[in-house]
Formats: sequence, structure tokens, C-alpha cells
Amino acid sequence: MITVVDYDPAWPQLFEQLRRNLLPLVGDIAVTVEHVGSTAVPGLAAKPVIDIDVVVASAAELAVLVDRLAGSGHVHQGDLGIEGREAFEHRGGPIAHHLYGCLRDSIALENHLAVREYLRTHVAAALEYGALKKRLAQEFPRDTVAYVGGKTSFILEILRGANFPESRLRTLARANRRTL
Repeated sequence: MITVVDYDPAWPQLFEQLRRNLLPLVGDIAVTVEHVGSTAVPGLAAKPVIDIDVVVASAAELAVLVDRLAGSGHVHQGDLGIEGREAFEHRGGPIAHHLYGCLRDSIALENHLAVREYLRTHVAAALEYGALKKRLAQEFPRDTVAYVGGKTSFILEILRGANFPESRLRTLARANRRTL
């Protein structure tokens, strides 16, 4: 069931707890660990699931990351159509989250950071996006494809506003990934 709730000021602290838990596994290979997605934008309504990007410098380190996380309760989902990124779902545990291993020059990381920064600095867009997500969650409570599809045009407009290159926008639109 897709549920979108009002912003929870505890989300940044939940991210920090998850980051601290991840560091013993990935701290030696991670360039950074980023809080991304809607829970990373103060005031933005979101699904109560923390999105995390563990950024690594090379494909070899991304492979190491996949191996390490597989043994820690994270279910590897592959790249979900985006090169340079590996997706994980965490089942169980006290904090719902999605985890992405991203190459530092990947389109996935660029997308996540551009959307986050744009929404952090454009409050009206964040409010509009939150209202859209709430409406879509009510309209499509069990249809993830329709929910994501309903957000895609808005996200692409945000990325255009953030001066994201058109060639990369086309790649994202084709992938129709669930993190858009």
C-alpha cells in the first residue's frame, strides 16, 4: 500500500542512525553516504521510507558494496535500468529504508542530489510535489507503476529547473525507475 504522510522532523535523525549503522560495513569504500529522496527535504510530504545513496568511486568498489550489503539484510534488486547504480531493499528492521549504491559520477546520484537540492531551495515546488504525491497515493494506493508514472513529468520539470542535461533527462524518462 502506498502511503504518503506529512513531513516528520525525525527523518533526518533516522537517516543518521542508518548511516551510523552502515559505516562499519562500507566506511572504507564509501566516498559519502547521502540522505536523498523526499524524506531529505524539510517540509515535504513523503512515503515514510528513508532513501540512502552510498557513493563509491569505482565499479570494483560497487561490486564490493553489493557483496557486503547482501549479508546485512539488504535484498539486492540490480540496477533497475540505471547504469552505475545498484538498488537494495531492506526488509524488517526498525527503520524502513531503501538503499542505493551509486558511482560518484552516475546519473542516479546526479538525479537524486539535483532533485533534493532543488526542492530544498524551492519551497513552492516542494509543497506542490507533496500535494501531487498525496493525491497519487490516494488515487493509486496499490499501483506503484501508476504512482511513479504520475510523478515522472513533475520530476523531469524539477530536473529541467535544476539545469539537468536533456540527454540525461531522456535516459531517466526511458528507465521509468521507481525512485523518480
